[in-house]
Amino acid sequence: MKPFPIRCAAFFAALVLFGCLVPRADAGEKPVLLYSRYFNAPGENRYPPDGAYSELVRRLGDTFEVRSDSQPLTLRSLAGVKVVLIANPNDKAVGTNLPPPHVSAADVRALSRFVSRGGGLIVMGNQEGHNLEVEDMNHLLVKFGLQFTNAYTDAKKLVLPADAPIIGGLRWAYYTGNQVMLTPARSAKPLAVAVNDLGQKPEKGPRDQAGILLAVSEYGRGRVVAVTDSGWVANWALDERGVGGVAIKGQDNWEICRRLTVWAAHLK
Repeated sequence: MKPFPIRCAAFFAALVLFGCLVPRADAGEKPVLLYSRYFNAPGENRYPPDGAYSELVRRLGDTFEVRSDSQPLTLRSLAGVKVVLIANPNDKAVGTNLPPPHVSAADVRALSRFVSRGGGLIVMGNQEGHNLEVEDMNHLLVKFGLQFTNAYTDAKKLVLPADAPIIGGLRWAYYTGNQVMLTPARSAKPLAVAVNDLGQKPEKGPRDQAGILLAVSEYGRGRVVAVTDSGWVANWALDERGVGGVAIKGQDNWEICRRLTVWAAHLK
């Protein structure tokens, strides 16, 4: 029976060596935020990470390791990712390019499981005429008690009430979008964050629908943000140049974005 201690010692020595070879997460590493272009049509260039979203990517880089790709969203591809950002999911092909993927049953399974296990998901809608896909995206959002609707509000500066969750008291330069409504969902806790204030008028345009412009939800151990505009964090919104003849001054869009992404990532 004497060989047993020798074998045991060798076994533990091997464990120590194996442990030295396995990469360890550095306590100082940044959480990964994936800007997924998977649901964007090839040739759709409204919000590329090296274009209209370049300043957003740069600022997010202070807190996150920001990645961007067009790969399918699977549990394997999402391994190590803390937050997924999806902006303006597209409906139709652009030009002669292939049509974009719509949310499938497999996507719903992968992303709902990702969130339930503690991941963060941010989905941003848009206005009509921006090739926005709603119907299939709602198959995913309904899991979290959220739904995009085809009701629109024109660009306005929305001063949020001080008691609004997460982003209370901040000024949101909203550059036109659809709406989100809360729906009953098992295991989900949806919550309205920014409700359109009809007393604050649009900068330009007649549409001013009553309803929710930004909502969040908790699902399992994870968190979801649904925003009904994708342009509000574009370079031209953050630097107040504006677009389409509308430039909203005196806004807190970056601080709103920062708080929402930090909340989605469970960093606060």
